[in-house]
Amino acid sequence: MAALIGKKVGMTQVFGEDGRVERVSVVEAGPCPVTAVRTHDVDGYVAVQLAFGETTEKRLTKGERGHLAKVDAPPLKHLVEFRDEAGELQVGEQVTVEAFEKGQRVKVSGTSKGKGFQGTVKRHGFSRGPVTHGSHNVRAPGSIGASATPSRVFKGLRGPGQMGNKRATQRGLEVVDVLPDRNLLLLRGSVPGPKGGTIEIRSDR
Repeated sequence: MAALIGKKVGMTQVFGEDGRVERVSVVEAGPCPVTAVRTHDVDGYVAVQLAFGETTEKRLTKGERGHLAKVDAPPLKHLVEFRDEAGELQVGEQVTVEAFEKGQRVKVSGTSKGKGFQGTVKRHGFSRGPVTHGSHNVRAPGSIGASATPSRVFKGLRGPGQMGNKRATQRGLEVVDVLPDRNLLLLRGSVPGPKGGTIEIRSDR
């Protein structure tokens, strides 16, 4: 199973053997110990739980410390389950960046950057209103409701509001390079979230 938890380090560019420049996201991923295995008989589904992110014991609850102590894992703050239908991994094993290979397609999930309360132009790409002849609705959303029937605004209407700070998944990213000695993955393109944000990397079939 190709899956890892990692941290977004930032973006840079590298040059390929053919001289082409690649804009890549640098991700520090793993090593992630397997802290639990879910089975059909006990849990009703097949998955493995990986841990990532060193921390101190005082920042974990007593239950979290006991859970990690069962598998002789150090204090780690992020626990994520990944589906593992093949049942390849066992408790105590470690997953590293070597689970991925150069040229492989992956999908990356994380929490997108929070942009606060935004209007419809930035949040949904609405067009501007007229800017001449005394117009006062240059970036206003305009009319949003119907008339006497139904006398309300339908649910799901695109309007101003909180933008970002939600789970997002970027699919189809290519692994440009794998650096096992430094636990780094170089992925073509951008991944969700800010620098230092925690992300999940899965193979994208």
